Amino acid sequence: MADDSEFARLVSLACHDLRTPLATVHGFATTLERGGDLKPPADRYVEMINAASAQLAELLDELSLVARIESGRYDPTLHEAETLELAEAAAARLGEDRVRVTGSGAKLETDPVAVERGLAALFQSALRHGGLDSVEVEVDGAEIRLSRVTPASAPVVLGEDLRDLGAAVAVRLVTRLGGSVSVDGETLKIELVY
Repeated sequence: MADDSEFARLVSLACHDLRTPLATVHGFATTLERGGDLKPPADRYVEMINAASAQLAELLDELSLVARIESGRYDPTLHEAETLELAEAAAARLGEDRVRVTGSGAKLETDPVAVERGLAALFQSALRHGGLDSVEVEVDGAEIRLSRVTPASAPVVLGEDLRDLGAAVAVRLVTRLGGSVSVDGETLKIELVY
């Protein structure tokens, strides 16, 4: 039986191999969509194929990232980033009406692309699994606090109850970068490291 590291490498390899056919599907859907010659309902179907292929690409990115983290092969691409800007960019992925960000940030060296995606996944998980219409995010230096996390959704958001891939990957990412993710009452605390 393969060990966890070998399994993580197999997952990473599968993600890599799936990208080529997925890129083909996405590329042809985009070409058809840009052509503008499609009539209803074909135009809507191509739009749905394009959106679904983009969503699959995001899932493959998450699987690949967690496989690299779990196998000890994650080598973060570090750049200077500002925590308030990361939180705002993550919130923008979900819509300002759903995630309201306030506070003041701090500059740090991190993997900004992965952290932004991870924050968006944590915000989305709190919304989805908490049955919430909106959440408040307060940035205080390197700490990002999200309110409110319901008692039922907390284990999912923390990646303990594995029902949300994005949240589970985000928690592992933040931890691998030296930070932490915890729940205090109804507040999710994401501590990033300078």
